[in-house]
Amino acid sequence: MLGFHSHDHTACIQTAVAAADAHCRAEKLQFTPVRRRVLEILLENHRAKGAYEILDQLRDEGFGSQPPVAYRALDFLVAHGFAHKIERLNAFVACAHAGADHTPAFLICRECSAVAEAEAGPGRAAIAAAARAEGFTVERVVIEAMGLCPRCAKAA
Repeated sequence: MLGFHSHDHTACIQTAVAAADAHCRAEKLQFTPVRRRVLEILLENHRAKGAYEILDQLRDEGFGSQPPVAYRALDFLVAHGFAHKIERLNAFVACAHAGADHTPAFLICRECSAVAEAEAGPGRAAIAAAARAEGFTVERVVIEAMGLCPRCAKAA
């Protein structure tokens, strides 16, 4: 979980962007400059960011000022597993396990909006079992937990 722990953000960003670029090349997907920059923005501090916050940064950097610019890039990143939408916050975070088949559990700090992505494997199995018992087919599971990150808890 990178969201709450110190690490080298530069290496984190470079590694994730390089992996996304390689995946897009292999799958013949267009990893445009706007898509690349949106991924970098999401990786900058592992904090959930809304589309308009991202759009403001894109506009300031000369990438365009219309909402579709940000939304199209975010839709692409989510569709291809490079980012996740945090439903509770109506915001987005970069995927900490891009390319892996996983069910994320998001630990969201209610004070600073930092987000850590954990694996929700046991929770996924329990939900799948409950769904099977009801004849329901699960297509997507999103687990979001609100609380305080270590830094905000210490300050409280």
